[in-house]
Amino acid sequence: MAALLPAAEAVAGNPAAALLVLFALIIGHALCDFALQPEFIALGKNRHADLSRFFGGKPQPRGLWIHLLGAHCLIHAGAVWIITGSVLLAAVEFVLHAIIDFVKCEGKTSFTADQLLHYGCRILYVIALYLGWSCLTWTPA
Repeated sequence: MAALLPAAEAVAGNPAAALLVLFALIIGHALCDFALQPEFIALGKNRHADLSRFFGGKPQPRGLWIHLLGAHCLIHAGAVWIITGSVLLAAVEFVLHAIIDFVKCEGKTSFTADQLLHYGCRILYVIALYLGWSCLTWTPA
């Protein structure tokens, strides 16, 4: 059975493969940001959110937001890793997703800007793969 997606190395210089990987990354983003993000995480990743309704009216645990934001970003990083096969791109996705979502939760950007930034990251990942940046296909020996 043929692989669903081309290997990261096969994307280098191959526009069709690059578009296929970009499409997969956009699908992965939609799944992770909507279908795989329950209300508890969607609200709780914001350090200003009141989650007392999830705790029977009691205050939420201190620092819970950082764990929820981290979990959400790990889900996204996992999708990028599965789709591209690049652990480096997954790590970059974790960091960038955390920054973009934190800034949105602070009220500095809109929902639309947040989504455009996430899509922009995926476009940059595919450009880097298309350009054949060898560091992106690193695997442990």
